[in-house]
Amino acid sequence: MTTDQIILFSLFGLVFTMLLWGRFRYDLVAFVALLAGLVLGVVPKEAAFSGFGHPATIIVALVLVVSRGLVVSGAVEMLTGKLIDAGRSLSAHIAVMAGLGGALSAVMNNVAALALLMPVDLNAAAKAERSPGLTLMPLAFATILGGLVTLIGTPPNIIVAQFRDRALGSPYHMFDFAPVGLACAVVGIAFVALVGWRLIPQDKNAGNAVKELFDVKGYISELVVGEKSKPVGMKVSELDEVAIETDTEILGLVRGGQRMAGLARRVEIQAGDILVVEAKPDALDQFASKLKLEFQGEEKHRSAEGGGMNLMEVVVPRDARIAGRSAMSMRLLYRHGVTLLGVSRSGKRFSESLRKLTIRPGDVLLLLGPEERLSNVVEWLGVLPLAERDLQITRSDRAWPAIALFAGAVALASFGLLYLPVALAIVVAAYVAFDIVPIRQVYDHIEWPVVVLLGSMIPLGAALETAGGTALIGKGIVSLTEGYGPTVTLTLLMIVTMTLSDVLNNTATTVVAAPIAVDIAGRMGTNADPFLMAVAVAASCAFLTPIGHKNNTLILGPGGYAFGDYWRMGLPLELIVVAVAVPMILLVWPF
Repeated sequence: MTTDQIILFSLFGLVFTMLLWGRFRYDLVAFVALLAGLVLGVVPKEAAFSGFGHPATIIVALVLVVSRGLVVSGAVEMLTGKLIDAGRSLSAHIAVMAGLGGALSAVMNNVAALALLMPVDLNAAAKAERSPGLTLMPLAFATILGGLVTLIGTPPNIIVAQFRDRALGSPYHMFDFAPVGLACAVVGIAFVALVGWRLIPQDKNAGNAVKELFDVKGYISELVVGEKSKPVGMKVSELDEVAIETDTEILGLVRGGQRMAGLARRVEIQAGDILVVEAKPDALDQFASKLKLEFQGEEKHRSAEGGGMNLMEVVVPRDARIAGRSAMSMRLLYRHGVTLLGVSRSGKRFSESLRKLTIRPGDVLLLLGPEERLSNVVEWLGVLPLAERDLQITRSDRAWPAIALFAGAVALASFGLLYLPVALAIVVAAYVAFDIVPIRQVYDHIEWPVVVLLGSMIPLGAALETAGGTALIGKGIVSLTEGYGPTVTLTLLMIVTMTLSDVLNNTATTVVAAPIAVDIAGRMGTNADPFLMAVAVAASCAFLTPIGHKNNTLILGPGGYAFGDYWRMGLPLELIVVAVAVPMILLVWPF
């Protein structure tokens, strides 16, 4: 080996060791390795930060913003609301959630798809009084599998597509991954839904995880009936179906500032009425979104700040400024631009208007307002924020524009009429222009550690390829399978890549494995596409550990899993993926 190869292999060895150790965050490890490569002269200075402008890095960042837009606009909730039923049997619930998770992951980032569906699954587990550990792992694995289907579903597909452009002159397009990815996803999700979930340890007690996540009692809240709200002309009793579906209880109706007698069950709802409900934050948002109801002060917030409202849960200590006073007396909305959206008082109910309610120590308040104002008002009120739960309100009136913009961009990119990064950038710009994703929140939803990881690893991977390091690895794999034919070599490459991805970040694995795939194809005199497809599938399918894929990590705590629980369903699933992927690759992308 040359000196440059020794240095680069040592750097990659240190990176992999540090990632396995987990003491330092992966983006810091990768960036320090890049700096070391520059100082040692193995990465040319003109390529120092080329990875941050690489199309793969840009696409990953844009996809995360687009995914957020689809969530906050209510586009995804429209689908989940119609398909999710907590009353289903366990096996039917897993099948529906896994299928839905796989489908969503094909059109949005798979981490975002899981983040969206995980609260739904946890809520269903709480209602059914079962451990979420029985359903979260199947859901996580299904979202990983769904990401195999399209270019934007998972970062490894994006990296492989862009590497093909550099190595072979043209990238993969949106649905080039679909034949192989769809076959793996369908078979894999079928296994997860029918058999895999039964392999999860049944004796774990993860009930506490659900209780911790849902430990706040429902908030008493007030929702305004607007001119375009669905309940106009309906009786209060006719809202029961939506209330049951969203786990919301309707407590009464306020008209002209007066609470109507009883629960006002037979009263016909008019524009300007206020519905008094009890619900948890997520359920409150779903109920309001489905019926197109408005939060108190919502329009004031939007006109003043150009969108970007956040929800925050706070608890009132004895010495808080608001203790013993009401939101109205403190002019919380008109002076400070923050709405008291709900109050939780140990399950107790009250008849006063929220604005006039005297706040007591120990109350938990749900506040709505712009992020900057919320932080200042919380400090001024002397209240204490609860653990952040990323609470947002859904903009249901933006659902169809969000879907139309995204579908149009995908269509233009799929037919080659527009370069994919440009198409996604136009969607992001349109989302901001139409207030689907408020401009102040655009950067909040880009996963910057992943951007730094990609931006740092891409120059290192290119340097390893230039120095001949990938050629050495490719030669080793070819030597091991010499005399057995390219199919065995392809299978071995998949197994090696999948194993690396199980213990490392999947993006880092792809950066290293993609050049090896092209080198192996060159040595064997075959088409490089089968080997690149093998890397794309294998790098994404990390099912053995909680550290191989971010979706596995996300469910570790809420599901109450141990490190060794993943392989029970993950190992047979990986074997199934290899068994399905290899013949499909040979069929669609022959040597």
